[in-house]
Amino acid sequence: MYYIEKYQNSFNDYVETLTTPDQPKGLYNPIMYMLGLGGKRLRPVLTLMVTDMYSGNYERALDAAMAVEVFHNFSLIHDDIMDAAPLRRGKQTVHEKWNLNTGILSGDAMLILAYKFFENYQGVMFKSLISLFSKTAIEVCEGQQYDIEFESRTNVAIPEYLKMIEYKTAVLVGASMKMGAIVAKAPIKDQDAIYEFGKYLGIAFQLQDDYLDSFGDSKTFGKQIGGDIVENKKTYLYLKAMELSNSEVKSTLLNLYQEDRIKGDNEVNKVKQIFQETGAALDTKKIIKKYTQKAFHVLNDLNITSEKKIFLRQFGTSLMDREV
Repeated sequence: MYYIEKYQNSFNDYVETLTTPDQPKGLYNPIMYMLGLGGKRLRPVLTLMVTDMYSGNYERALDAAMAVEVFHNFSLIHDDIMDAAPLRRGKQTVHEKWNLNTGILSGDAMLILAYKFFENYQGVMFKSLISLFSKTAIEVCEGQQYDIEFESRTNVAIPEYLKMIEYKTAVLVGASMKMGAIVAKAPIKDQDAIYEFGKYLGIAFQLQDDYLDSFGDSKTFGKQIGGDIVENKKTYLYLKAMELSNSEVKSTLLNLYQEDRIKGDNEVNKVKQIFQETGAALDTKKIIKKYTQKAFHVLNDLNITSEKKIFLRQFGTSLMDREV
C-alpha cells in the first residue's frame, strides 16, 4: 500500500539534511526560511509516489523531488513579490520579513540550487530529467507572465485563463510525476501518460485554489482570503461571473476591478456575492470536477495494477475535497 505520510516524512527528513553555506546569511537564511515553512509538499510527494508505484526505489527520487520543491518555492517567492502578498502558508512572505531585493536575489539562488540536485543522476536519466525540468521551468515563467498581463486586461477569455494555469501551475505537477516515472525507468508511454494525469489534476488543483481564495477559511488556507479579488486577478470565478452576468452586474464588476481601485472588505464581499449569485461559484466547482475526471480517464492508459489506479483516483479525489 502507498501511504502519503511515508513520502512526506521521507522528504521532510531529507529537507532537514539540506545545508547551505554560512555566508552571506542575507542570501541563505531566506532560502532556509522559505523551505522551513513546509506546506503541502504535493509535488515532491508525487515524484516519490510514482517512483514507488513503478517498483523503483523511491529514495533514489529524493534529489529530483528536492529540485521540484526548491524550484516551486523559488517561484512562490517571486510570485509573492509580484502580488505584494503579505502571507505565505500563514507566515510573513520573504520580501515582507526581509526586503524586496533580498526576495529577488534569494529566489534567483533557489532556481540555481534546484538545478544542482540533478547532478546526482547520470547518463540518459540525467538528460531526460534536466530536459523536462528546463521545459517546465520556462513554461511556468510564461504562465506567470500571462497572469500578470491578465490583471490589466478586460477581455480575457476562459480558454486563455485555462492555458495560463496549465503553464503556471499544472505543468509542474505533471513534471513532478513524470520525473518519478523517469527515475523508476518506467516505459516512455507511461511517463507521458502520468504527465497528462498530473497536468489535468494540476489544472483542477489550481481551480480549487482559486475557489478557496474566495471562499476558503484563512486559518486553514494559510493565505489572505480574497487576495485574488484585491489584486484584480481574472480568475475562472471572475470570468464566469462576467459571462453569466447581465449588463448591470458586468458594469459593477468592471468598476470593482479597476486597476487603481483599492478594495476593502466591503468590496471583496460584494464581489464574492456576485460570484455566488451569478452561479459562477457553482460552475467553478463543476469545472474542477471535469478536470479531475479527465485526469482519471488517463489512468486507463497506465500500465499499473488496478489497486494502484484506485489509489491514484482516491488521491486525486482527496485533493479536490481539500480546504487548504
